[in-house]
Amino acid sequence: MPLRLDATRTFSQRSERVKGLDIHPTEPWLVTSLYSGHVCIWNYVDNTLVNSFEVTELPVRTVKFIPRKQWLVCGADDMVIRVYNYNTMEKVAQFEAHQDYIRHVAVHPTLPLILTCSDDMTIKLWDWDKDWMCTQMFEGHGHYVMYVAFNPKDTNTFASASLDRTVKVWSIGSPVPNFTLEGHERGVNCVDYYVGGDKPYLISGADDSLVKIWDYQTKACIQTLDGHAHNISAVAFHPELPVILTGAEDGTIKMWHSTTYRLESTLNYGMERAWAIATCRGSNAVAFGYDEGCVMITMGREDPLVSMDASGKVIWARHNEVQTVNIKALGDVAAQTEDGERLPLAVKDLGSSDVYPQSLEHSPNGRFVAVCGDGEYVVYTALAWRNKAFGSALEFAWSQDSSVYATRESSNIIKVHKNFKEAFPIKVPFAITGIHGGALLGVRTKEFVMFLDWSTGETIRRIDVSAKALYWSESGGSVAIATEEAIFLLSYQQDVVDAVFESGEEIDDEDGIEDAFELQAEIPEVVKSAIWVGDCFIYNNASWRLNYCIGGEVTTLHHLDRPMYLLGYMAAQSRVFLVDRDFGVTSYELLLSIVEYKTLIMREDFDTAADVLDGIPKEHHNVLAKFLEAKGYSENALEIATDDDYKFELAIGLRELDLASRLASASDSEAKWRQLGELAFSSGNMELSESCFNKSSDWGGLLMLYSAQGNADGLLTLSQLAHEHGKDNIAFICKFMVGDVQGCVDLLIACGRLPEAAFFARTYCPSKVTEIVGLWQSDLITINPKAAESLANPDEYPNLFPGWQEALEKEMALGGKDSPSGVVEMLGRDLGGLSLQKEALETGYGSRSNEVYEEPEGEEDVFEEEPEPEVEEEAAAAAAAEETFAPVEEEEPMLPEPEEKEEDVFDEPGDVQEEDDEDLEEENDVLELTAEEEKLLEEELDGDIDLDDDWGLDDDDDEFVDKDD
Repeated sequence: MPLRLDATRTFSQRSERVKGLDIHPTEPWLVTSLYSGHVCIWNYVDNTLVNSFEVTELPVRTVKFIPRKQWLVCGADDMVIRVYNYNTMEKVAQFEAHQDYIRHVAVHPTLPLILTCSDDMTIKLWDWDKDWMCTQMFEGHGHYVMYVAFNPKDTNTFASASLDRTVKVWSIGSPVPNFTLEGHERGVNCVDYYVGGDKPYLISGADDSLVKIWDYQTKACIQTLDGHAHNISAVAFHPELPVILTGAEDGTIKMWHSTTYRLESTLNYGMERAWAIATCRGSNAVAFGYDEGCVMITMGREDPLVSMDASGKVIWARHNEVQTVNIKALGDVAAQTEDGERLPLAVKDLGSSDVYPQSLEHSPNGRFVAVCGDGEYVVYTALAWRNKAFGSALEFAWSQDSSVYATRESSNIIKVHKNFKEAFPIKVPFAITGIHGGALLGVRTKEFVMFLDWSTGETIRRIDVSAKALYWSESGGSVAIATEEAIFLLSYQQDVVDAVFESGEEIDDEDGIEDAFELQAEIPEVVKSAIWVGDCFIYNNASWRLNYCIGGEVTTLHHLDRPMYLLGYMAAQSRVFLVDRDFGVTSYELLLSIVEYKTLIMREDFDTAADVLDGIPKEHHNVLAKFLEAKGYSENALEIATDDDYKFELAIGLRELDLASRLASASDSEAKWRQLGELAFSSGNMELSESCFNKSSDWGGLLMLYSAQGNADGLLTLSQLAHEHGKDNIAFICKFMVGDVQGCVDLLIACGRLPEAAFFARTYCPSKVTEIVGLWQSDLITINPKAAESLANPDEYPNLFPGWQEALEKEMALGGKDSPSGVVEMLGRDLGGLSLQKEALETGYGSRSNEVYEEPEGEEDVFEEEPEPEVEEEAAAAAAAEETFAPVEEEEPMLPEPEEKEEDVFDEPGDVQEEDDEDLEEENDVLELTAEEEKLLEEELDGDIDLDDDWGLDDDDDEFVDKDD
C-alpha cells in the first residue's frame, strides 16, 4: 500500500534561478541564493519578503543559516565567502576562500566550523572563532567538488561529491579520505546522510540520472533509484518522515519510501529545472529551488503521534519506534509542578510498529492501541505491545465500545469490526475524506458530515458543514465539530433517536433524524487539538491559547509559548496535560470542582453549586464570578467576587450605591468616585452625588449638579475651587451664573484674556472698559505697536462708542461700579430656582418689573410683602438698562450697519420706506408674499391705494389681510 503523505504547498515565489536555499529552524524564514547575485529572505507564513540584498554581480550558488550566531553565510562565483548578520544585514566577514567557483557550504552542527568546496578541486575547513582562519584543506578529488555534508551521527566525519564520479568520506584532522565510494557512471552532484539512528546510509545523485543509497559501514551500494529523465541536482533524506527526496533537471521532485524504496509520488510545479532541496529537523516542511523560483510544501501531519489513556499512560511514535511514559507514576510531583513546566518523565522503549504510523490512538478502555499507516492498520496491546489484529485501512476509528471499531478501505467503503472481526461493510455514494469514532461513526466529506449508527450503519444525521475534525465527549452526550473557521458544540439527543427507532418511523437515508442534535454554542476560533472533560470542552487555538468552554462561555486557561497539543486530563491531579513536537509533556491546573460548578450553574442547580463552591479556593472565585456575570447572574457574581475593583463594577451595574460607596472609600480612586457620582446623580441621590464629585475633583459634575439645583452658594464655592485647580472656564461660568460680573472681569484679566475682558465689560460693566483697554494696549504694544495704537479708549474717543454716557449712567443707577448690573435677575430667570429669585430681590438686584411670579398651589407664597419703593425704582432702572444695553445702530462708517428690524419697515402711515430691489426681495422672503399681495404692494408703491389704511398684517404678523374683513 502507498505511503499516505499529503504534500500541501504552503509557499511559492517566482524569482530568478534559485541555486541554493535553507530553512531557519526557529523563525518562519526561507533564504534563497540567486543566479543574479542576490540573496532573499522570505517569511513563508505570511508570504512576505523579509530582506533582500545584492551580494555580488556573479551567481551565488550556496547559502546557509547559522542560527546560533544569527548569521547567514554564502559563497559565490567570485570565490569569496561572505557572512552577514541576518537581523541587521551587517557584513560580519568577507574573505577569498578558493581559486575557483564556490559550489557549496556546510555548517558544523555544534563546533564553530564551516566546510567549503570549489571547482579548484579542494575542500577547506574554516574556524570563525579563529577569525575565519582556514584550519585544514582536503585534497584528493580529480574534478570539481560539487557538494559536502557533515555526518549527523558522527560530526567529525563528512562526505563530498565530485564530478570525478566518486563520493569520498573524510575525517576532520586527516588530510586524506577515509574511503571512496564508486558506482556512478557520470559526475556526482550531491550527497546527504540519513538522519535516523538505525541505518548508516548516505545518498548520492549524479549526472547519470541515477540516485544511489550507500551503506558507509560496508561501503556497498544497497539500492539504486531510477526514475528521473535528466541530471540529478539535489537529494535529501527527510529528517522526520520515511521519505527520500530527489530533484533533477527534468523539472520534477520525486518522493521515495526510505524503507521500501518505492516511488510514492512525483511533484512538478512548472518552474523548469530543480536545483536545490532544503529540509529542517523537527519540521515536515521541505523547500525546493527552481529555475523560476522556489516552493515550500508541508508533508504529512505537524502534530506528534501520541495518545494518553485515562490512567495517565502515554504512548508515542518516533518514526517506527514506539515509546511510553507514565504520568501517574510521578504521583504528587505532577500535581505540584508549576504550570508549563516540563515533567521529568522516564521514557521507555515499548517496541516498534510494523507500519510507518500516521495515526495512533488508545481504545476507550485503554487496553489497546491502534496504529494506522502505509495503507494498513495494526491493533496492539497497550502493555506488552503485541499484535492483536491487523488489516488494510486508510483510516481507523474506535467506537465507545472498545470491541467495536471502523476502518476506511477506500474513498467510499467503510468496514465495521466487532470483537476484532469484520461485522459489515458500509458503502456510501460520496467521496469520504475522513472517519471519526465516538458515540456515532462520523463520516467526513468536503461538504458535510454524516453520523452513522455503529450497529446498523443507518444515517442518524447529516450536517452540512465542511469539517476537519470531530471530538466526542466520553459520555457521548456532546460532540464538537471543528472547521477551518469555527467550532460548533452540539448536544446529541439520544432519547430522541431511541424514540424514532422504537416507533419504527422511517428514517431519511440522506438527512437522517432532524432533532438528533441541538446546537449548544459556536466559537469563532480555529482548533488545533481538543478533549472533553465532562461537559467542559478544552482546546487550544491557532494563536496557541489554551481555552476551555462550558455553556458557550470561553475562558483562557493559559497562553502557550510554543505549539503544543492536548493529551488528556487527570482528575486526581486536577491538571490538563499537553505535549510538544519534541514529546515534552507539560501540564496546567484546571480544578475539577470549577468544571463541576460551572456545569451546575448551566443546569441552574444553584443549591448544589453553592456546596461545590465551598471546596473551591478563594483565588478562583473571581473567575467564577465573571462566568456568572456572563450568564446573567450578576447578583450571584457579586456575592462570590473577591476583587474589590470587580465588585465595584458589579455594584455599579446593579446600582448598589451603598456598597459601591464603601468600595470607593476603600480604594479612594478618583475614577471610582466619578463613576459613582454619575450613577448617584442619575438615581436622584444628590447628596451622595455631590460628595462623590468633590472627592473626585469632578468640577464639571459639580457645575451640572449645582446649576440643576439652583445652588448659588455651591456655585460660588465651586468657582473658587475650580480657579485654584486651574479650571478657569468652570470658574468663569460659576461667577457669571451668580452675577459676579466683577469676578468675571478679574478672572479674564488674570488669565490674560484681555480682549475678552474688554468686550465683556463693554456689555456688563462699562465703567471698567477704560481700565481694561489700557491693560490691553500695554500688553499689545510689546507685540504689535500699530495694533495697540489703533485700539480706541472710550475716555479718549467717546464718539466711537454710541450711547456710552447713557450706559455709564444706567450702570450707576443700578448700584454703582461694583454692582452686578442686573445679571442676578437674568440668572434667576435662567436657573428657575426659587432661592435665587428671592436672593436676587433681597440683595437689591430684582427681576423684571413687568414679570409677576406665580406661586404654585399648595405652597407658601415666597413674595408675601409688597416690594419697597426703592426696589421698584431699581426694577425700573433695570428695565431701562436692558434697553440701554440693547444693540444700537452705529453711525460711523468704520463699523458694520445693524440690520433693520422688520417692524420698522413702515414708520408711520403713508410714509413708505424706500428699499432697493435686493432689500425688497429679502422682505418678500421673510413675509412670503403671495402673488395677490405683491400686486397690492406694487399699487401702493405707485400711489394707487393706501395700503396702511385698507390692509395690514394679521395678529401673527405673517400675512396681509383686508382690515374691513
